[in-house]
Amino acid sequence: MTPIPSSDRTSASVPVRVGLVGTGYVAKTRAQTFRSDRRSQLVAVTGHTPETTKAFCQEFEASFVPGWPELVARDDLDLIVISTINSDHGAIVRSALERDKNVVVEYPLSLDPEEARECVALAKRRGKLLHVEHLELLGGLHNAIKDSLAAIAPVFYARYSTINPQRPAPDRWTYRHSLFGYPFAGALSRLHRFTDLFGPVASVTARSQFWNADGDRFRSCLCNAQLTFTCGTVGEAVYGKGETFWDSENCFTLYGENGTLIFTPTGGQLLRGDAPQPLEVGSRRGLFARDTQMVLDRLVEGTPLYVSPEASLYTLTVADAARRSAEIGRTVMVEN
Repeated sequence: MTPIPSSDRTSASVPVRVGLVGTGYVAKTRAQTFRSDRRSQLVAVTGHTPETTKAFCQEFEASFVPGWPELVARDDLDLIVISTINSDHGAIVRSALERDKNVVVEYPLSLDPEEARECVALAKRRGKLLHVEHLELLGGLHNAIKDSLAAIAPVFYARYSTINPQRPAPDRWTYRHSLFGYPFAGALSRLHRFTDLFGPVASVTARSQFWNADGDRFRSCLCNAQLTFTCGTVGEAVYGKGETFWDSENCFTLYGENGTLIFTPTGGQLLRGDAPQPLEVGSRRGLFARDTQMVLDRLVEGTPLYVSPEASLYTLTVADAARRSAEIGRTVMVEN
């Protein structure tokens, strides 16, 4: 085994020995990437359903592990990758770091901002990699927005709306309060785009509505959060999904003193002057593979990653401020 360069404080072997929690689409994409990259080896997998997990292990020639506690306790793993329900993230991250494993986790880092804060501090103390995936920062849409901001600056108002009709609403964990979390935490990327573009948030005013809540399960949700940034920009995030909606929407509009930007997943427009100027938006394809390769670059070569756990943690605190605002019906100030 070749050691990791001493310039990188994380420690792993080459190939990086990987343990994977989850067997869904994201987990499979990561497994395919690990299999195709000679710098990594998928060693062990655990998942929610034993039969599905065993089939997954057979496909990727990995060992079956009954549960995540047994997985993170293994001595033959350098990296734990967490692609499972949101409510389990914090506990798995903490346990893996306590056992001196490097960690990759899909957002959110935890549903509890305090637990997330403790995990970030623990990773620093142990000198381990903690990477919270934020694919929205790698995608063509976000980078097209960043590249175009100067053309309309200064931006005084931005609105990002994503509405996803699902009829009927699936009986999945993403429609359960306890497993998915408050929607702006569970779907943290909706706010992370804003904090990456405009920086610290001064205050949050939010409203939330849920339909046909049957205990822990809901059929639809609609959440709205108005963010006032310390730079003076006002941002509005709208997130809805489920049976109540009949038409989908995915649009990011930014209003500046020198023009307006309108972006959808397929393209963008700069409105300034007599005719709209079309703006190209790059593809979203292959982003999980790219994120996985960048993690290996970090571990093997010490290459910086595109997002820090502190940045993800900050957005999680903003999401929690939105939750509290919706609960009490008042604006909540954000500590910076």
